[in-house]
Amino acid sequence: MGRLAPRPPTPPAPSDSKAGRNLPAAIATALGLLAVVGLSLFVWIDLFVLVVAAFMAIGLWEAAGAFSTRGFYIPIGPLWLAAGAIIISTWLGGDIGLLLSFFYGALLVIGWRYRAGGQWAARDAAASIFALSWIGLLGGFALLLAEMENGAWAVITFVLLPVASDTGGYIAGILLGRHPMAPTISPKKSWEGFGGSILLAVAAGIVLAAFALDIPWWWGIVLGASCTIAGTAGDLSESLLKRDLGVKDMGSIFPGHGGVLDRVDSILVCAPVVYILILAATT
Repeated sequence: MGRLAPRPPTPPAPSDSKAGRNLPAAIATALGLLAVVGLSLFVWIDLFVLVVAAFMAIGLWEAAGAFSTRGFYIPIGPLWLAAGAIIISTWLGGDIGLLLSFFYGALLVIGWRYRAGGQWAARDAAASIFALSWIGLLGGFALLLAEMENGAWAVITFVLLPVASDTGGYIAGILLGRHPMAPTISPKKSWEGFGGSILLAVAAGIVLAAFALDIPWWWGIVLGASCTIAGTAGDLSESLLKRDLGVKDMGSIFPGHGGVLDRVDSILVCAPVVYILILAATT
């Protein structure tokens, strides 16, 4: 019986950007995502569920394809089923629904892979759970944000803060970048760029906290700084993963600019951070 197998992405190539990854492309994609998200949130909230579902489906496909370059077999069908369960359960059951659906979805993926057999079943199952955690679990927090009392602005916050962070980092990295942050992982990323990321993200966080989220302004400092740290960690982690897998990009849906996961690596990890902090600020 044949397997549904995603196409492996392209091999790595050197980057010419002084700021590290292709930040202009990441920022442009994030702004486009922000427009789609804003339209879905303010026009018809249920449309946002479809946006998240599309992201998860494409992201899991990209992850499975990237891992296949190193001989991993990630069963995409069960992953899509698990992601669908996460979406429905989270939208209807909140945080408990998210945790339960992730747990049972993980069991489904593990059982499916072991049933297929083979020498590397344990390794493949671990990679599959990693993909489900990275894309399904973290993506589920976007739905939890949408269900908050000020859900539309909460979702916009978790998208906009990484955009502000990336923009500040790009400008500061180009103008002032001198000291590499992680030369063995992302040689172009600098501490000066990180400082610029913090400054612009904190400024955006203060504005959002005071005028959109209806929480004390100083929570904006916490939001901006936390998202910058989380986003930078997510960016570096994906860079390390791509280096280990031997690929330049996780996908190719955006010609010349990689895939969905390449463009939203810093955004995705900010969803649980923003959710927890807004929850703390409003309770």
